[in-house]
Amino acid sequence: MRVEQLYTGCLAEAAYYIESNGEAAIIDPLRESTPYLKLAKDDNAKIKYIFETHFHADFVSGHIDLARKTGGKIVYGPTATPNYDVIVAEDNQIFEIGNVKIKVLHTPGHTMESSTFLLIDENGNDHAIFSGDTLFLGDVGRPDLAIKSDVTKEDLAGLLFTSLRERIMPLSDSLIVYPGHGAGSSCGKNMSKETVDTLGNQKKTNYALREDMTKEEFVSEVLTGMLPPPQYFPLNAMMNKDGYESIDDVMHRGDRALNVTEVKELMQNDEYIVLDTRHEMDYGKGHIPGSWFIGLDGNFAMWVGIIIQDIKQKIILVAEEGREGEALTRLARVGYDNTRGYLEGGFSAWFEHGEPTETERQLSAKMFSKFHCENDIKTLDVRKPSEFDAERVSDAISFPLDYLFDHLDDLDKDETYYLHCAGGYRSMSTIAILKNQGFKNLVNINGGFDEIKLTDVPRTEYVCPSTL
Repeated sequence: MRVEQLYTGCLAEAAYYIESNGEAAIIDPLRESTPYLKLAKDDNAKIKYIFETHFHADFVSGHIDLARKTGGKIVYGPTATPNYDVIVAEDNQIFEIGNVKIKVLHTPGHTMESSTFLLIDENGNDHAIFSGDTLFLGDVGRPDLAIKSDVTKEDLAGLLFTSLRERIMPLSDSLIVYPGHGAGSSCGKNMSKETVDTLGNQKKTNYALREDMTKEEFVSEVLTGMLPPPQYFPLNAMMNKDGYESIDDVMHRGDRALNVTEVKELMQNDEYIVLDTRHEMDYGKGHIPGSWFIGLDGNFAMWVGIIIQDIKQKIILVAEEGREGEALTRLARVGYDNTRGYLEGGFSAWFEHGEPTETERQLSAKMFSKFHCENDIKTLDVRKPSEFDAERVSDAISFPLDYLFDHLDDLDKDETYYLHCAGGYRSMSTIAILKNQGFKNLVNINGGFDEIKLTDVPRTEYVCPSTL
């Protein structure tokens, strides 16, 4: 028996490959099929089943394409109603993969169809659970993402409490827990950076598995501090439920080299945006006027889903040469399927062609420290509220990138703002958006709060030395 976790940091998502005696199963695959096909080919195995723990909201699953390419059967838990052919399993139904078995445990709560898959090894022993978004390490799945559901988040939280106590907690402490997500995912609020643990350790450390917890306490704790989900979540969930275009077609359409003249012509059409995926420092030094910034070297797919409000948006890519395909794939993972090409030669081609460019004002954390102590300035902290609450520049204004479009009217377009996040990535994305909304006086603090903490800028309980 072989079990392999395929963890994708960009989405904080875990897919799984299980192989036994020439047969394989995939659990919660990402949209691209190649990694799973290669694993099966290397093992000389046939993919027999593709198991889906639920209708994912934060990415487009690869189950439909993978089934089409392999003949494997898609399996959902009870109550699932997708608009394509699948096996809707019964609770406790068992599926055989070579010499091992997978048992379906219906665990509603995150969504109504949510299920946990129990892996039984060659000797008939319970080996591991693939818990999807029912149980994370340190947390549980948020109960407010069920699409077109007539139950409330309180109802779902109550169902999740019962699922955990009746289906998960009675299992052996020695079981391996393979969750669907890790730290950074918006599917929970307190996930561990670890991606594998034992159930016994989770019973000791996970707040949601406390034995003395009442249902009312559980519901309250799960819902407390839960931020609104990103706007693309219900759109991805519907794509997973209703079906979607083949990723091969999406890649073929987007993998088109455009020269500078062609990009300029497309930019005359308001239906298109230019998305620059280079490093934030490179973007700051020079970029196409009006372009958006979301760098590939961050949680790219997640931020695309949060920042680009229209999932059908037509996109022109500016990427580092050789990384255009990576950008296309990661856009498709969250359902952004309308990339219409990329600038051949990247930003260098635009610059060498003599086209207009823009730069962004950038300031080192050290210079920001000096300037902050000597002037009355407005600092925008674009990190998540939880990061802001933990520690911050004492007079900073919380302005999370996650919810920027809901609060544009809170800012003055004539004011000068100094922006930072943790490292510089999110603040540069914020600047790109604000400039397209008519803001002009924006300064990015290089290195973000990570560098600010090394200076004398007053933070929460700190005092600037010059004021002592």
